[in-house]
Amino acid sequence: MKQLISILAITIMLFSCKQNKKAEQEVTEQKTEMQTDDWIHLFDGSSLDGWRAYNGDALPPSWVIKDGELTFDTEKRLEADRKGGKDIIYAAEEFDNFELYWEWKIPEGGNSGMMYHIQEGDWSPYEVSPEYQMLDDLKWEEINDATLEEWQKTGADYAMYMPDLSQKIVKPAMEWNTSRIIFTTEKVEHWLNGKKLLEFVPWSEDWETRKKSGKWKDFPKYGTFKSGYIAIQDHDSPLWLRNIKVKKL
Repeated sequence: MKQLISILAITIMLFSCKQNKKAEQEVTEQKTEMQTDDWIHLFDGSSLDGWRAYNGDALPPSWVIKDGELTFDTEKRLEADRKGGKDIIYAAEEFDNFELYWEWKIPEGGNSGMMYHIQEGDWSPYEVSPEYQMLDDLKWEEINDATLEEWQKTGADYAMYMPDLSQKIVKPAMEWNTSRIIFTTEKVEHWLNGKKLLEFVPWSEDWETRKKSGKWKDFPKYGTFKSGYIAIQDHDSPLWLRNIKVKKL
């Protein structure tokens, strides 16, 4: 009899543990699903809803969808011949603290940027917006017969913070890269191909010193907006993007 009671007790315990594990697994799956649902897809391969020209009403005709990718359809120009000016913004919503993820590739000598906290006005986006630089690090200098600083190359917070070269994975032109910007008022991070390249504290004493002593010293509005649109730069360079999504933090 005692043996039977022991067997029943063990069976009940095992069943209870199994049910608890199942419940925990369901909670974990629900959390994962909720986290996944937190992403706002700015470009999912099929629609450009929400996108338009900076200071414009419609999307410039050179920005198109081809094979499920957002493409800037243009002839590649040397830096000396660059015109630009067809930057686009995701204008359906403004973001302050966020995590932004996207995949991209460029041709040899290519150059572009992902910008945020854009507010429209009688200025160019780069004059006011922080920029995650996207560039062909391997061939740009050779093709354009010019030398770049590290703050001008891929992954940099353009003209402000340089990437950690020991963490930087540089891919050849026309290979897909993955990038992330994580922005909060406490810390900003830039990621490239799964590696964190840099971090800084926005509007800190160090940030202000860099702004006032570098490229932005004559651009008083640079970095002053604390929320705004996300933008993609037209740098007269072909560009391919996919899976652009953002999560509010």
